[in-house]
Amino acid sequence: MATEQKLVVARLLSNLGVDVIDAGFPRSSPESFNSSKAIASEVGCQPVKGRVPVISVMARCNKKDIDVAWEVVRHARRPSVVIFIATSEIHMKHKLRMSKADVLNTAAEMVAYARSLGCQDVAFGAEDAGRSDKEFLYHILNEAIKAGASTLVIPDTVGYNFPSEYGNLIADLRANTSGAIISAHCHNDLGLATANTLAGAEAGARQLEVTINGIGERAGNASLEEVVMAIKCRRELLGGLHTGIDTRYIAEASKMVAEFTGLYVQPHKAIVRANVFTHESGIHQDGVLKFTGTYEILSPDDIGLSRSCESGIKLGKLSGRHGLKFRLLKLGYDINGKELDDIFARLKEIAGTKKNFSDDDIEALVHENGHLQAVWSLGDLQVMHGTFGSPTVTVKLISCYGEEKISCSVGEGPVDAAYKAINNIVQIPVVIRKYVNSAMEEGIDALASTQVVVSQDSNEIVVQNIVRTFSGSATGKDIVIASVQAYLNALNKAVWAIDSSAKMLSA
Repeated sequence: MATEQKLVVARLLSNLGVDVIDAGFPRSSPESFNSSKAIASEVGCQPVKGRVPVISVMARCNKKDIDVAWEVVRHARRPSVVIFIATSEIHMKHKLRMSKADVLNTAAEMVAYARSLGCQDVAFGAEDAGRSDKEFLYHILNEAIKAGASTLVIPDTVGYNFPSEYGNLIADLRANTSGAIISAHCHNDLGLATANTLAGAEAGARQLEVTINGIGERAGNASLEEVVMAIKCRRELLGGLHTGIDTRYIAEASKMVAEFTGLYVQPHKAIVRANVFTHESGIHQDGVLKFTGTYEILSPDDIGLSRSCESGIKLGKLSGRHGLKFRLLKLGYDINGKELDDIFARLKEIAGTKKNFSDDDIEALVHENGHLQAVWSLGDLQVMHGTFGSPTVTVKLISCYGEEKISCSVGEGPVDAAYKAINNIVQIPVVIRKYVNSAMEEGIDALASTQVVVSQDSNEIVVQNIVRTFSGSATGKDIVIASVQAYLNALNKAVWAIDSSAKMLSA
């Protein structure tokens, strides 16, 4: 992220109620230096809801790193420096090429040096603690405390530990050290970062290091939204632990970080994505329509998230009649008996190739079943197209009253010409917002799938002061015919909206 983006995120984290904001690693680059200093100077000096967050920065165990870190963070009202060095045998031998004694002495010396600069809040991090010898950990952590460390960061740096291992590690460190807060820092290489963090909290860690959306090195870190909501949802299992996070800002933070970093999360990401509050299975839909608590342990309102569809009902191949009936009622169609069965059967028939059903798609199913009659349908289509002259298309449409109308038009291409010919007949003011054509399979005989989205070009297609868009889709081997059918489907929905609006106004 750029410095300005980091500042925006830091302000949101402060509003979210984060206690400690890790502003960066100042000596790693000029950009990191500048952004960390800006966060310390601005966010670290501005009270939000009566509190100012601690602003922390990272430093390796050397004086140059610590000098730069203190220069950056000292501008904050509550500054902190995290000094780290590896403590596992594999890191000391192959990366640091230092003995245990050297690592021990360096750690104690550098913590004391940071305190001598005036930093009252020094954290010491034992990198790769999850694979370190416990006796050595006890020794180095106690020496760090003696030198002035007030927080001990215990990283599972490579995501190696299981929850039982990490929880036992935290419990053992608590039993063998005193005078400092223990902080859990877990990576997600085995998908256990959240579980390990919660195990650490249960064992006595009172600072939990997390990231928005779980982003971080390799497979990422423990996710703020998962850890916070797990504690909120199951606090009885954690001795009544709670956080100061205002969870209503979680969805906003997730979206902002995803947009700024370009690291978008999958639709079924726990807590923050809409799929978490969406129900497609017929059994689940039936239950959640009767009582949301049957299949939802959290509410989207808890994190400031809006559902992707009303009451979270998503229609698909697993849906049942209760879900379809509910969506139809929301659209104003009270359909029962055989007519409902027929629409449900058609839904199941096409659900295998269609992932999402919009309101327009549901209305199209109603129309196909004869509940709504198509205002215009395709009679004939003739296309003249080649390297000589402009593409020319002749279209014959048949109205719901049996009237036939023919129009001919030229265009930039055959589809454009066909749409202009149709507009000459239908004559409703719409603008094409989206046109997508794709092959559904490989080969010269592949089916073409076309989707068209149109919206009003005047005030006529407005329902209850809401501007609507109308989508149509069609599939066929001929691209032009499929495009025409899709466009007509969209236009028919627009006509239905105009008619409905006129009836409402007359009433």
